[in-house]
Amino acid sequence: MSKAIVTTSALLAGALSTTAMAAEPKAEGEASAGISLSTRDGAAADGSGQGEAAAEPEAKTKPKRSRAGDRSDRPWIRRWAPERNTGEVGLYGGVLLPSRRLELFEPDTALPNQGFKTFGRVAPDVGLRLGYTPIRFFAVEGEAGVMPTRTQDDLAATLWAMRLSFVGQLGLWSVTPFVLAGGGMLNVSSDRAAAGRDVDASLHFGGGVKVYLTRYTQLRLDIRDNITAGQGVDEGVIHNPEVLLGFSVVLGRKREKGPVDTDGDGILDPDDECVDVPGVVEYQGCPIPDTDGDGILDPDDECVDVPGVVEYQGCPIPDTDGDGILDPDDECVDVPGVVEYQGCPIPDTDGDGILDPQDQCISEPETRNGFQDTDGCPDEVPKEIEKFSGVIEGIFFDTDKDTIKAKSETVLNEALDVLKKFPELRVEISGHTDSRGGREHNVDLSQRRADAVKQWMIDHGIEGSRMTTRGAGPDEPIDSNETKAGRARNRRIEFKLLTQ
Repeated sequence: MSKAIVTTSALLAGALSTTAMAAEPKAEGEASAGISLSTRDGAAADGSGQGEAAAEPEAKTKPKRSRAGDRSDRPWIRRWAPERNTGEVGLYGGVLLPSRRLELFEPDTALPNQGFKTFGRVAPDVGLRLGYTPIRFFAVEGEAGVMPTRTQDDLAATLWAMRLSFVGQLGLWSVTPFVLAGGGMLNVSSDRAAAGRDVDASLHFGGGVKVYLTRYTQLRLDIRDNITAGQGVDEGVIHNPEVLLGFSVVLGRKREKGPVDTDGDGILDPDDECVDVPGVVEYQGCPIPDTDGDGILDPDDECVDVPGVVEYQGCPIPDTDGDGILDPDDECVDVPGVVEYQGCPIPDTDGDGILDPQDQCISEPETRNGFQDTDGCPDEVPKEIEKFSGVIEGIFFDTDKDTIKAKSETVLNEALDVLKKFPELRVEISGHTDSRGGREHNVDLSQRRADAVKQWMIDHGIEGSRMTTRGAGPDEPIDSNETKAGRARNRRIEFKLLTQ
């Protein structure tokens, strides 16, 4: 087995040596490090100091031409990326780190612990790998490997593995990262005194990198975890890490007669940054971009980050006044408006604050007097309404109370009739007192009296929303508080028409 390990190491070392020479072919003119000066009769003076060297035919100094199939016109990183319908045959070597609980033994109830033994912590790992790549991003691989080791009591045992893997790879460059997962079986073969013979199913997963050195050669690094059954019925699964370095021969690559144009756009792949998509020279072989996806290519698009239309050079149709009506349909592009008026504001022809659709007299302004203020027409307050605008004579209260006296019913009923006849009227009912007593008390009393009048109206069928109340107390006298008659006039209820 040590002989196999040495052989594998030699192969890997040879591959690395080959890579150093083959990965980057020399450019023309680099066939020799010396400088030759030719004389008229064909003799050459060697720049290395051998001035007396015999003349040689000039043909021997010509550099060797690189073949088109070597793809030397491409950067190495893009030269040997994986290709569809190719195969691989290779060897690998590395180490397996068996778990201390790896349940791989031939049970025998006559033996201690049924014959279970642990294996060495590190086992050499060599094997053969076959692979097929149907597409550049996916491959299927089969492996057969052998891992010689020893048991805890230093007896020889050989572990064997047969595996099938599914590989997902980023197959765009000569250096190709990959992940893999698969299954197979892990076997042990040894004398019964060591571990006997046993086979267990196994799963594995991991990742690594492939380095395609030349058309035919590949180096590869794998780091994996092998999952198998653990010792005992209830121990579950265990993990057996594995690190592998492999060398493979790649089969089936197509030879090319020269630089290709994969996407057929007239730009050869070495100069094409989008080899799979037709493009133009100005964008290094990539398509002319349409950043905002509006169908207008960036060179013709004045708003490359915002979808727009052709008529506005790729910019969105503007809405200058922000009213939601786009400028082509907006007759007032600088003033917010509505659809019904083609983007212009709803008009108020007579300027009375009532827009034309609600204005019954669009050429005559509304008279704001609290009477029919919403129809948009000029008007005068009827006499019967005027009677109940201002001080309402004839509403009386008990002294220092908000109780309405019975003799107030006549005036209140007249006011009630007016409010019922003109349902659009809204009024403010304000209470007032004289200056006798504390101000706060008088303000409260006047407010309660105004509320009492409002409640009387509500009790008799007038909606409360048509009336507001206010308690002015002694603050708004209409006569002197120095005389009895003046104080009597100051104690009052007022109705005020509210404009709408």
